[in-house]
Amino acid sequence: MPQRAIALFSGGLDSVLAVFWMQHLGFEVIPVFFAAAYIFPDKALKVAEENGLKLEVRDISEKHLEMLRHPKRGYGKNLNPCIDCHSLMIQEAALMLPELGADFIITGEVLGQRPMSQNLDSLKAVDKMSGAGDLVIRPLSQKLLPDTKPIREGWVNKDQMLDISGRGRSRQLQLAEQFGISHLQPAGGCLLTDHNYSLRLRDLMRHNQDSLQNVKLLRWGRHFRLTDEIKLIVGRDAADNAGIESENYPGLYLKIRDVEGPLGLLTVQEPSEEVLKLAASIVLFYSHKASSPAYIKYGVDKKFNQEIKVEKCPENILRSYLITS
Repeated sequence: MPQRAIALFSGGLDSVLAVFWMQHLGFEVIPVFFAAAYIFPDKALKVAEENGLKLEVRDISEKHLEMLRHPKRGYGKNLNPCIDCHSLMIQEAALMLPELGADFIITGEVLGQRPMSQNLDSLKAVDKMSGAGDLVIRPLSQKLLPDTKPIREGWVNKDQMLDISGRGRSRQLQLAEQFGISHLQPAGGCLLTDHNYSLRLRDLMRHNQDSLQNVKLLRWGRHFRLTDEIKLIVGRDAADNAGIESENYPGLYLKIRDVEGPLGLLTVQEPSEEVLKLAASIVLFYSHKASSPAYIKYGVDKKFNQEIKVEKCPENILRSYLITS
């Protein structure tokens, strides 16, 4: 009888409980986190390690971004295509079943916990869109849900499933204590629910610049739309500067010559003199230490082999180009 399942693992309490409950019943469970350019595995990896789970991380950035451009069921909060996202992840998990020698999929979804995306109609829509819904078990609520193949075939005993529903957390907290689970926080980490991030991504979409390479830059710094073709990203702190550098974007990099300060990145390598001066003046604006005028070094491949002298950009002009701070 099939005894191995893939679990969609977010790092939130419910996904941990779903894994522990099925393990408690004797099933072998492989937790999988599906990462994208705006969905990061760091928290899930930490939670898995704290609770003795080996987490498989798969990057589906390209597929997720393609889905995000035209979600069949639209967006929830900001740019989060909740139903389409869950459907895609179940679809991807189903493709992994032969590779991992698993037979069905489990999720930590709880009926009614999120009224818009975890009501019965939404769960049915997720299952239908994925094409693999008949292989899905939701252990925390399965007693309240229609039977799927693992139950019909006798792989999973429905009487051993749970009947948790609604937004209360008391039963989950009791189970967490029973299993000795050390992490009790909700899941998180999807930037598509963040208002400022969504503004940046919408800007890329409006300008048909939502390539994966451009999307990866959105998590770092302040963002400015200088022309229809050109953006400027300015680091807010040392971590942002390092993050911008880490993306290895093929643009024009700028920094203040004589003092430590923000790193700027133009998304083209050969801007006009007007755009270059504007970008340099904005970078200079964000240094309290630098005088005005001052020299800004710039170059491709982070070589900073040229320089330009500019005044700090007036704040009212700067604000007119700002997408988000």
